[in-house]
Amino acid sequence: KPGDDVKDIDWAATARAGKPIVKRFEASANVQVMLVVDTGRSMSALAPSGESKEAVALTICQVVAWLASSRGDQVGLVSGCQGRMRHMPARSGNAHIELILRRLEEDIDLRSPSSDLETLLARVQAANYRRSLIVLVTDETHPQPTPRVRELLKRLSVRRRLLIMQVADADPTQLPAGTRIVDVDAGPLPDFLLGDSQIAAEAARADQSRTAVRQFLEIPGITRVSVSSSDQVVRTLLSALERESRVR
Repeated sequence: KPGDDVKDIDWAATARAGKPIVKRFEASANVQVMLVVDTGRSMSALAPSGESKEAVALTICQVVAWLASSRGDQVGLVSGCQGRMRHMPARSGNAHIELILRRLEEDIDLRSPSSDLETLLARVQAANYRRSLIVLVTDETHPQPTPRVRELLKRLSVRRRLLIMQVADADPTQLPAGTRIVDVDAGPLPDFLLGDSQIAAEAARADQSRTAVRQFLEIPGITRVSVSSSDQVVRTLLSALERESRVR
């Protein structure tokens, strides 16, 4: 047909058929989507919505996984914290996605060790996922701004698309009325704690730490977004992917 590239002609088939036969190419597979998830105990704390950050993180992973599956992409998992890492190779299928989500739900716990994003990122780098979208799910105080972490992030973003989705931290002095304490079943946070000057000072220091992390992640080739609730996940994710595609 007019417009067909001569390079796409199948010469053997053309000789047999006695007329030009042009090859048609159709992609049989898209990219691999790797969920890289921080399962440290801080992910069991509260998000601004009053949900646990675990609940928001699981919603992020669920939405990313099902969107990838609907495109025909394979989904894999690298998750962990200090002394505990999990790797599930990228595969297709709803059963595989459900297994990933179950394993994450099991791994994020207040009894978990502290986060270890440096080891987690090094594990992803060593696996050498080339044509892939990497979605790092953590909170706003991670990853720690160190030279080694910066080097790993830069390496990961060279040949891969890297999206960092941080679950926001609740300000303990601004929790919604009636919010239940996460680590003990003791009802709402007492009113006297909401006005406690020491808690307010610690919250201010944590906010400074989050600001430092945000500035640290201003690395070309990396898209970073913050999510405060499960209800925001779909809108924030789609906006981030659109922004990421424009940068590319």
